[in-house]
Amino acid sequence: MHKLNQVDNLIPAPQNSSRPWQTSIYGLILGAAVSLWFLAFRAPLWLDETISFWQIKKGFGGILRRQGGLAFPAYSYILWLWTTLLGTTETALRMSAVLAMLSAVFFLYRAARELFDPEIAFITAILFCIHPIVIFTSIDVRPYAFAALATTASIFVLVRLRHSDSRALAALFGLLAAVIIYFHFIYGAMLPALAVGFFLVKLDDRKNLLRQLCFALAAFCLAFSLVIPGLLYMLRTRGSHVWDIAPPLSELGWTLAPGWLIYVFLGIALVAAATWKLDVSNRPQWRDALLCASLGLIPILILYGISVATPLHIFVARYRLVAIPGIALSWGWIFTRINSRPLRLVFCVAIVAATAYQYWHSPFSRQHAYSWKYAIAAAEQATAQDHAPVLICSDLPEADYTPMPTGEVVKDSTYFPFLTYYPLTAPVVALPRALNDQAMRIGSEFLRRAAVKRQRFLAMAFAPSYPTLQWLAYNSTGMFTVRQLGTYDDVLLLEFVPVDSAASPVSP
Repeated sequence: MHKLNQVDNLIPAPQNSSRPWQTSIYGLILGAAVSLWFLAFRAPLWLDETISFWQIKKGFGGILRRQGGLAFPAYSYILWLWTTLLGTTETALRMSAVLAMLSAVFFLYRAARELFDPEIAFITAILFCIHPIVIFTSIDVRPYAFAALATTASIFVLVRLRHSDSRALAALFGLLAAVIIYFHFIYGAMLPALAVGFFLVKLDDRKNLLRQLCFALAAFCLAFSLVIPGLLYMLRTRGSHVWDIAPPLSELGWTLAPGWLIYVFLGIALVAAATWKLDVSNRPQWRDALLCASLGLIPILILYGISVATPLHIFVARYRLVAIPGIALSWGWIFTRINSRPLRLVFCVAIVAATAYQYWHSPFSRQHAYSWKYAIAAAEQATAQDHAPVLICSDLPEADYTPMPTGEVVKDSTYFPFLTYYPLTAPVVALPRALNDQAMRIGSEFLRRAAVKRQRFLAMAFAPSYPTLQWLAYNSTGMFTVRQLGTYDDVLLLEFVPVDSAASPVSP
């Protein structure tokens, strides 16, 4: 690190040409962008967030046993420590993600500050903060915000390597690159981009390239060895982690330029061209452009290509977060070609205002995905008197490939994590997500026993499992009258009443 300081002292620090009032204004705009994260801060936990809680419910000693093979337990241990200190309320759980994402914004700003001037660094951070994927994951009780933190930290160290011969800094870069995978295996799509970036930043320093590469690889391999078993498990069971729909090309475009971004930018660019503020004369820093583009395009194209070319449709919004820092840096580089501070400031005000307007007027902005909370509360109320059993379809694709648990074990099962955070006192009968042979076998046996006992029961499922509810309703004809008690965040709740004790039937 002493060598790093010596080298850095020989390099003139980028001059802060921004005036204090401009810095203050950009700080206020950045604060307004961050405030959009909190619109859904008090929303109930959605399915995946309840998985995080289920993984830590049995305490420190039970985390590894409950982790499964699809993730390294780093996040679970962090979340367990956090809840030990602050509790397990929805807001307490979410605050851990907010702090991690704020730290990610800090490192992204520092990385952009190394590449550009302070004004462009602010623009980069603002564009990152208002991206819908960032807004969602910033309060998500999942490891994504911590993966973003590891990603932006590795990018910051990468750009610092441009002017450093430090072996320790190279080793830190390799370590941080491996830590990204600690929080999600799919975020490994960032690794090729970081590798390309390393060679881009060291092309002018070939004397130290090989030496620093060896230290980076040594640190990476040492840290990466811990996640190899999980990666092998994911590859062996890849067929059970498949989403239903391949992504359209428009989803790729939306990720690169969401919302009003492209329209606001084109308006600013036209004004800049008309006023001779569009910089086309000075030679651009193409290596910086290639670095930013690599960090954004390589991971997003890997995710998109795999999703289009294979049954592994992993182009899920929260997984695309891995590319958003690089995308924001790419937009930052583009704005270096607009040689007008007022136009840059107008752009920031306009894009944050447009995003804020869109979110404040959206009926979904205060919802954080769908939640089982309300459907479970309705089922709890409907079964309070007679303790009627409830058939529940799992909401996880993996449930279609394993035998369903029975008895009280269902309520503490990995396939029904929402029952851990939002408990249901009535007996629960577990069904898989799809209407497969297991679902029909369990359903048929239950209907037979319920008909003999003349027993009222409920059934509930999220949208992909509606066919199972329809199958139950059809096969109970003549024995039960089916009533729809309600739909809560697309979780449909049905009541099955024996024919002789039912009122006028209402079709689901």
